[in-house]
Amino acid sequence: MTAKLDYCWKLRELMATRGMFSTTALKPLLEERGISLSSSQVYRLVTETPERLSLKVLMALIDILGCQMEELIEPVAAARGSRLPQDKAVGAEAGVGDLRPKRARIL
Repeated sequence: MTAKLDYCWKLRELMATRGMFSTTALKPLLEERGISLSSSQVYRLVTETPERLSLKVLMALIDILGCQMEELIEPVAAARGSRLPQDKAVGAEAGVGDLRPKRARIL
């Protein structure tokens, strides 16, 4: 059986180490390199782990941040055998469903 791999997206961390704390600061830098993304696309690129990514966008980010690809995308081993939903995993934070009020029961 082959090992399953996943990755850790570190764009937000790299931006912070370079003094870029706003996602809007990234948009004009991408446009200088010929990448036109909407503000919401740039926000999702920074705050979420992308499932698909254009190589042109990846190379632009590497150029903007002055980093290597290994610093931006860190390969990690995927969790094996975890059949529990993310919000039920051991040590996971409470999900939205846990914050909902409990229904009152009339006896």
